[in-house]
Amino acid sequence: MTDIKKVAVIGAGVMGASIAAHVANAGVPVILLDIVAKDGPNRSAIAEGALIRLLKADPAPFMSKAAAKFVTTGNIADNLDLLADCDWIIEAVVERLDIKQSLYAAIESIRKPGSIVSSNTSTIPLKALVEGMPARFSQDFIITHFFNPPRYMRLLEVVGGEGSRADAIEIVTRFADIMLGKSVIFCKDRPGFIANRLGVFWLQTAVIEALDLALDVEEVDAIIGKPMGIPKTGVFGLIDLVGLDLMPYINASLSATLPKDDPFHAINRPIPLVEKLIAEGYTGRKGKGGFYRINREQGKQKEALDLKTGSYRPIRKPVIEAIEQGGGKLDHLLAHESIHGRYAWHVLSRTLAYAAALVGDATDEVAAIDEAMRLGYNWKYGPFQLIDQIGVETLITRLEASKFPVPSILRIAEGRSFYRVEDGCRQVLGLDGTYHDLLRPEAVIMLEDIKLKSKPVLKNGSAALWDIGDGVACFEFTSKMNALDPDIIDLLMRSIPLVEKDFKALVIYNEGSNFSVGANLGLALFAANIAAWKDIENLILQGQTAYGMLKYAPFPVVGAPAGMALGGGCEILLHCDAIQAHAETYTGLVEVGVGLIPGWGGNKEMLQRWFTLGRLPRGPMPAISKVFEIISTATVSKSAAEAKELLFLRPADTITMNRYRLLADAKAKALTLVPDYKPPEPATFTLPGPAAAIALKMAVDSFFRLGKATAYDVVVAGTLADVLSGGDADITVPTDEKALLLLERKAFSKLTRQPGTLARIEHMLTTGKPLRN
Repeated sequence: MTDIKKVAVIGAGVMGASIAAHVANAGVPVILLDIVAKDGPNRSAIAEGALIRLLKADPAPFMSKAAAKFVTTGNIADNLDLLADCDWIIEAVVERLDIKQSLYAAIESIRKPGSIVSSNTSTIPLKALVEGMPARFSQDFIITHFFNPPRYMRLLEVVGGEGSRADAIEIVTRFADIMLGKSVIFCKDRPGFIANRLGVFWLQTAVIEALDLALDVEEVDAIIGKPMGIPKTGVFGLIDLVGLDLMPYINASLSATLPKDDPFHAINRPIPLVEKLIAEGYTGRKGKGGFYRINREQGKQKEALDLKTGSYRPIRKPVIEAIEQGGGKLDHLLAHESIHGRYAWHVLSRTLAYAAALVGDATDEVAAIDEAMRLGYNWKYGPFQLIDQIGVETLITRLEASKFPVPSILRIAEGRSFYRVEDGCRQVLGLDGTYHDLLRPEAVIMLEDIKLKSKPVLKNGSAALWDIGDGVACFEFTSKMNALDPDIIDLLMRSIPLVEKDFKALVIYNEGSNFSVGANLGLALFAANIAAWKDIENLILQGQTAYGMLKYAPFPVVGAPAGMALGGGCEILLHCDAIQAHAETYTGLVEVGVGLIPGWGGNKEMLQRWFTLGRLPRGPMPAISKVFEIISTATVSKSAAEAKELLFLRPADTITMNRYRLLADAKAKALTLVPDYKPPEPATFTLPGPAAAIALKMAVDSFFRLGKATAYDVVVAGTLADVLSGGDADITVPTDEKALLLLERKAFSKLTRQPGTLARIEHMLTTGKPLRN
């Protein structure tokens, strides 16, 4: 057996059902089974109910509701025969060894030779799971530990047993990587594997230390947050997210299975406050609240738990001099002689020391631990990257001063760092005391690696052009949050003739968290406040010109977005010949939220797509109405699959599941377009003019009367209606692209002068939220 074409998941709880949904996201048929329902005539009600809940869940486990068609539900009593043609069978049932082994015996009686069986367990050793099972089963059995929610968490921990065949691990790894978008980490058969073993230790340490030092939860989450490169949920926000009731369960499991000399035992103690919260239903976000809650009796007031009194109080912004005085820098925080500095050091030093102790136990690879925490817990830096920031010697010295044991890997690294760059190649220190090249999986290209070995072809403060080989150039945004500004537009216009001269194709891509959040609103507000209207008009004209040059360039252009691609970031994608999108691409024309309309050709591009690709009734109004609906409501796709449904992506555009493979896939797509490439022909439109605009405005007015639109929504949407309908267009005379772009520019410039628009921009910059004026 060499491939996985059909999957089964047994166990339709939250985790199992979500794993099945993500397999369906890959377009692979999946069987979802659970036990027979105790009540009612429908024996498969449990699995069927899980599928219904998946379709309603938020965040959505399915990338598109259409993916649900790949899921077949049933029960293990009546439908176990459905496993007979499955290539991979995933067990995700309750964490009881007797139940799992009974299920394995049933699976073994029906599965085909060479099919792979895996468990999603995180608490039971693989050796115990296969004990007493036939050799054939043991050879095909591994552990595949997904992280919740499986669609969004990129980490997959894989454990093989002494008898597991190597090709079974290779087959699952390849499928998980390419089809499910996972970064696979190989772990030894140890309790908690890597991410949860270290993550639970970190969280437990942080909670115990906070209670001992009588800190506020807001203080803790500020300290264990941005300065350490950890998501703003920090500690208590994260526990609320995953559920307080899981803490005692996971801690008890680790306590029962870890060696007696493991440092975890020293910090594992009952926490009466947590036990009280759980008993009263305060289990986190899924319950009545946790360390934080929303008090609906007080007008949805946000409250935090006082760790000293055990009662709730209004949330308050923490004042932490250790952070403010040091500009948020980690070294200043850790060295600060205050209760906050001591807390930061106590938690981080113990966590980093524990991470170091896992080398040689949970895994032999430093890089595996770092990747596990980056992808399993969304840390910006792995623990060994943090050690390099602090300094190995500093950590050793302070551990010794606190009379804490120093793990052997720290002694090996003394006087050096864990990571280095040698001859343009990333290297990591191994247990043998030597550095080893950090190799990417096959067919993975990363711009960060290219940067180590080369210099940009062109560069300014906001963008760069790179040679990524084989005649393909890569245009990268480098501004804050990849917001589009005049420098990006300028470099793009300079890059196009250079690519024409020296390259075959262009890819637009970057490795930021988001492709682009749109235009730099701060610059727009500044220009408006000083009445620099000409500058705003010039920027809109330059953007339209640059995007037009991109669309009609004599070489193929492939956009490769990941994360948010909003406003102008969406518009640049609309002007590309093709898109290779990461599966988690959230794109849309959101300008109405700041009182504007798309100004860089987004209106005409969406009109062209819905006129030519949309499956709508004939005539101009259906397409115009659909585009108006999408843009006027600032609709953003919740996945690349949904972007196809909205035609932000064309039907022929393709999707990459693994973020690490996006650039390589985009480059390959660009090269396939090179032979016999011809730029597209300019479009013309049949637009009804004022009559269509009146119809659209009447629809907005009805929403306003119903309270579903604000007064300024009416103004902005009315301006959008005028543009999409073609202004004074005559339906008998075709409207060309130039005419539509002129309408766009005039409408955009008009709106920038309106107080309602300036208020929306300022509110968005101040709060990060749209103003409903």
